Amino acid sequence: MTATALVNGRILSGQDFIGGLGVVLEGERIAAVLPEPEARARADAVVDLEGGRLAPGFIDTQVNGGGGVLFNDELSVEAIEAIGAAHRRFGSTGILPTLISEDLGAIDRAMRAVEAAIAKGAPGVLGIHVEGPFLNAARAGIHDSAKFRILDEEAAALLTSLKAGRPLVTLAPERTTPEMIRRLVAGGVVVSAGHTDASYDETRAALGAGLSGFTHLFNAMSPLASREPGVVGAALEDDSAWCGVIVDGRHVHSAVLKLALRARPLERFMLVTDAMPTVGLAEKSFVLQGQTITVRDGVCVAPDGTLAGSDLDMARAVRNAVDLLGLTFPDAVRMASLHPAQFLGLDHRMGRIAPGLNADLVLLDEHAGVAATWVAGRRY
Repeated sequence: MTATALVNGRILSGQDFIGGLGVVLEGERIAAVLPEPEARARADAVVDLEGGRLAPGFIDTQVNGGGGVLFNDELSVEAIEAIGAAHRRFGSTGILPTLISEDLGAIDRAMRAVEAAIAKGAPGVLGIHVEGPFLNAARAGIHDSAKFRILDEEAAALLTSLKAGRPLVTLAPERTTPEMIRRLVAGGVVVSAGHTDASYDETRAALGAGLSGFTHLFNAMSPLASREPGVVGAALEDDSAWCGVIVDGRHVHSAVLKLALRARPLERFMLVTDAMPTVGLAEKSFVLQGQTITVRDGVCVAPDGTLAGSDLDMARAVRNAVDLLGLTFPDAVRMASLHPAQFLGLDHRMGRIAPGLNADLVLLDEHAGVAATWVAGRRY
């Protein structure tokens, strides 16, 4: 098998970017991380990173669309590939195509499309995120509340039927039961709370049943108040679940996110984009559920001003985490790579630069722009 050495860069190893190392790729895997002379000696080919920073590829667990494609509108392998290609330009080497609240028939077709994409070897497809329709109309946001429904036996059987990749489901805990959450988790589903008006006690019960994430923390969920901590209070109190955050300066004020980062371990936060079809396009409008959505000041909004996802890419989210939240660059990168890998239970395969892991990498220039990505050892 041909070995390729990536040299003359700084490698995210441990807590920081380190010079003098080379990363040896063999096929789809990282074969070794060695001092640069040893890496060169072991390789059949050498790639000069020209002083750039080599990081684990970004993983985005909430990708509604990109490159002009909305997953809800095109439940196909081709659509998934187009969305993945759009986000690869911005460092995302792993994505969960995300389906916004739909009926069970559409969810079934979306899941089968993801299975087919993985079987075909579509780069970077890690599973599916089913965001709704098991949500609360009081916190609907841009979702069509006419599609909302209770999580029943038929829906649970469908959600646990994915044969390839990781299924992630966002639901409102008050619209189901702890027993149903346990059933989903036992069936391999990662369960996250979002678009929810649950009480603190309802959220704690869901956490006890296996809920392990909070979808776009602060947005579309019951807030922290003095006598009712709500979903936000339960999330901030909990040290084990992962919180996804949209760091675009608009979805959540940076001061609020800074407070959240002080309240619970940084290792349990991850960056998400909640990206819409406009990512990667000059055209900054699209149609969602019959409404024309436009990008204003970097955020997608409906005609009435309701937030409708984002125009954010993961590279910009990483830069924003540094610029707006004061994080170190290595910490921001881990929030986009290692932490979502851990959330999905995939950190044995990705999220770090280490021997035996997938060769999913992103090369960043001095301005944290994306110079190149590798997915399963193939450079894009």
